[in-house]
Amino acid sequence: MSVRAVFFDFGGVILRTEYQAPRQKLAERFNMDYDDIDKAVFASESSKRASLGEITEAAHWLEIMKRFKLPASESQAFQDAFFGGDIIDHGLIQFIRELRGKKIHTGLISNAWSGLRGYITKEKVSDAFDSITISSEVGAVKPQSKIYKHALELAKVNAEEAVFVDDFAVNIEACEKLGMKGVLFKDPEKGIRDLQRFLKE
Repeated sequence: MSVRAVFFDFGGVILRTEYQAPRQKLAERFNMDYDDIDKAVFASESSKRASLGEITEAAHWLEIMKRFKLPASESQAFQDAFFGGDIIDHGLIQFIRELRGKKIHTGLISNAWSGLRGYITKEKVSDAFDSITISSEVGAVKPQSKIYKHALELAKVNAEEAVFVDDFAVNIEACEKLGMKGVLFKDPEKGIRDLQRFLKE
């Protein structure tokens, strides 16, 4: 069955931490390791709740400020430092736009807080996608099947007609259980090559 839809993860695939120095510097400010500050932001209870849409992204950052004993007024500066090394891969975005131009449905499936849709719009990359599925809006996170099924329904395709590109093996395994094809993302060059093999079938 030919591929009619290709879905991409956002963080770790399209948006990647290319420079660790800003986050490392922030970690050192609080006498923490890089991995520890990463977990404090992404693996905290408030992050999990924000990813499910139970609280807003702003509420999550207020919890982070409390965790680091900082006033709410420093939230934006903390975020700017934490994400200072994160870069959108505009080459990959252009590739996705070209897929869309070939009448292939392009979609996003992301475990993310409530601010992602606005961020994608602000960064002027939303035009690369026919559909955007965000965990905080759906109330389910990868690798739960509900989020994949929601994306497939938006695209109006069967699982067997879709490919998903993600940087976590557990998320690829979950989509494959539904019948989707999966590409485990390590770097953009290999990711595109692996994806193109499916597109040529």
